[in-house]
Amino acid sequence: MSKVTDIVEELAVPILDDLQLELVDIEYVKEGKNWYLRLFIDKENGVDIEECGIVSERLGEKLDEMDPIPHNYFLEVSSPGAERPLKKAQDFTKAVGKQVNIKTYEPVEGEKEFEGKLTEFNGETLKIDVKIKTRTKTIEIPYNKVAKARLAVVF
Repeated sequence: MSKVTDIVEELAVPILDDLQLELVDIEYVKEGKNWYLRLFIDKENGVDIEECGIVSERLGEKLDEMDPIPHNYFLEVSSPGAERPLKKAQDFTKAVGKQVNIKTYEPVEGEKEFEGKLTEFNGETLKIDVKIKTRTKTIEIPYNKVAKARLAVVF
């Protein structure tokens, strides 16, 4: 049997395509004694609560029909928020010019965490301008070394 998130993605993508929405991420996690199935969706100018409700209703119907999850869970559909995760190559391409936070699997130039402006992404390497005291340094991070990435909130 496929992972729950894979099955949910198969069910959700046609619904989202129909509504011209993008699937950002899916989480299926246990918190305390409860299971949560979370979908994070977005579009160019952000999603509103009504769109989240429509997706939740349509996906809920499909999940009830197929019944791929053997126990009770809570379905949550929401925007990814200001600190949107960057998962796919296209996410990084869209994030060029924005502030990002990157964590790597192994050190790059002696560090495993970087925050700065993503200035370039060519599919294999990210270039990030990070501030070090009074100067800016460009760090090149191999895409295959990125463990976790998200947009960073700038104040």
